[in-house]
Amino acid sequence: MKLSQFQFDLPLNLIAQHPTKKREDARMMVVHRQTGQMENKNFRDILDYFDDKDVFVVNNTKVFPARMYGRKEKTGAKIEVFLLRELNKQNRLWDVIVDPARKIRVGNKLYFGENEELVAEVIDNTTSRGRTIRFLWEGSEEGFKAQLEALGETPLPKYIKRKPDDEDKERYQTVYAKHEGAVAAPTAGLHFSRELIKRLEIKGIRFAEVTLHTGLGTFRPIEVEDLSKHKMDAEYYHIDDMACRIVNKAKEGGRRICSIGTTTMRAMESSFTAQKLLKPSEGWTNMFIHPPYDFNIANALVTNFHLPKTSLMIMTSAFAGYELTIEAYKKAIKDKYRFFSYGDALLII
Repeated sequence: MKLSQFQFDLPLNLIAQHPTKKREDARMMVVHRQTGQMENKNFRDILDYFDDKDVFVVNNTKVFPARMYGRKEKTGAKIEVFLLRELNKQNRLWDVIVDPARKIRVGNKLYFGENEELVAEVIDNTTSRGRTIRFLWEGSEEGFKAQLEALGETPLPKYIKRKPDDEDKERYQTVYAKHEGAVAAPTAGLHFSRELIKRLEIKGIRFAEVTLHTGLGTFRPIEVEDLSKHKMDAEYYHIDDMACRIVNKAKEGGRRICSIGTTTMRAMESSFTAQKLLKPSEGWTNMFIHPPYDFNIANALVTNFHLPKTSLMIMTSAFAGYELTIEAYKKAIKDKYRFFSYGDALLII
């Protein structure tokens, strides 16, 4: 398929700038793959579509405060430093993106905090905007993490045109977030409150947890028209025995497996057996799912409404079918659904 097939006109006022008052109050469009039927619901109505022994698979990654603002030595120029991942804990080496990049060269020092609580040195150029930096920190690991927490900012995507506030610390995180390492929230999971999870569990729905640390590559613009030539950045994932036992028991019993989000789906599709069962594994995946694609584990998907020509929208169309996805998106715009990270949900069954 071609990238241009996923272009559509999205009114900017439909890109959600704030979360809904309550997580489960978000709207939810339900799309039935077999019949093409579409329903307008709220996320809390997800209870009505699943039964005892069905399984929701969630991504328990935790977002860390990845966006920092530093000053360049001598000039004092303000530099945004976006932490992508820790490369070496002992040496405090990090893979980062800097902006503006042209001013930042190997050997430069960057100072963070009012009283220069943290200092970093640029030790390598990785891409035009990418750098490897070393934090010059002599104290404990706990003290270092506390400094990053204090000086870092919730990494809201750039299309949210406001500064993050205290509410974002809680709301740009799923209620089941556990393992720190993501620079973007697995947004389909943001609609679950603890109360809704409890109600689903009372109904008999099981939850299985996998981890995929969402990186910026998920949102990187696709620059090739032929989708088969697009390369995704690799992201770390981990699937344990417990998740496999829960999913495979339900699968063998003919129950419904619902992937909560595209990141969860990519983790599962990176690790299955010849019998189409989930298998434990850990590593890095750069899987890019685009039509046509046969899914091996999940038969239902919760996702948000995504921006045009993104890998997330393209994966959604691989699951729901291209024509049905385009119809759903047209309806979402007509019915004024809210798009992207803080937006509304799409349930495909």
